Amino acid sequence: MIARRLGLAGQVCVAAMMVAGAAFAQDKPKDQDRPKDSGRIVLVPHRAVYDLVLDGSKPSGNIETAKGRIAYEFTGDACEGYALNFRQVTQLGTEGGPRVIDARTASFESGDGASYRFKNESAAGGGKPETVDGTAQKSGGGYEVKLRQPKPESYREALDALFPNAQMKAVIEAARAGKTTLSVRLYDGASTGKDVYDTLSVIGKRIEAKPSEKPLQRPEFESIARWPVTISYFKAGSGETTPSYTIAFDLYENGVTGALRLDYGSFALRGTLTRLDLLPQDPCAK
Repeated sequence: MIARRLGLAGQVCVAAMMVAGAAFAQDKPKDQDRPKDSGRIVLVPHRAVYDLVLDGSKPSGNIETAKGRIAYEFTGDACEGYALNFRQVTQLGTEGGPRVIDARTASFESGDGASYRFKNESAAGGGKPETVDGTAQKSGGGYEVKLRQPKPESYREALDALFPNAQMKAVIEAARAGKTTLSVRLYDGASTGKDVYDTLSVIGKRIEAKPSEKPLQRPEFESIARWPVTISYFKAGSGETTPSYTIAFDLYENGVTGALRLDYGSFALRGTLTRLDLLPQDPCAK
């Protein structure tokens, strides 16, 4: 379920900007259009590993090579809530030499999507990690954020936003309903813990072909629906016309994702799922 931690891509994006010298713009999609629930969605607990390489189909400026890995563990359910441990390490080869970007997160989201805890760390070139640690709680039609790092402070957003798991469920609901686009506002604690993103998901027709990635060539996935999805992230209120970053993937209706592509604007990475472990899941009535 790589797409649920999309805001972490924003941290990698910021670090990569120091390497690539790129300027990323953002845009704001139109009104939110969250579909009605078309049936219970069960997000499966799992561990996954993706190997990353530079996408040669996109111009990459002064970035000559790139390789890396994403590893994460997603556990929980709608009754107990969802926990995520995520790490992405990317090595970029530039004219000035190699540069390593290390981004990681640990988070917990309540099953009803009303509260969210997060701790994000990112470092580039062996420098001191930047940490954002805090909580977010739905309140009065909006939500309240309390940060511990980078410095203790609290603030309230009057407009509502979805937290990551709720966003993922909304995309799956839209795909099930045959919708081709979905616009929702997302808060996931990325960057300084104050950024809010307007997201635009473009959903293709259900994929009937067998998956190309070996870990997905297993009986458990033969009857599970999947769709090609591209999600663009726009910093809320920026008024720009280019997304901060875009992530494309094949989305299974149990939350597993494959065929990953991360577009940071000045360069892009492709990710291949190389390992997938499905974890035990206790029954949940929700």
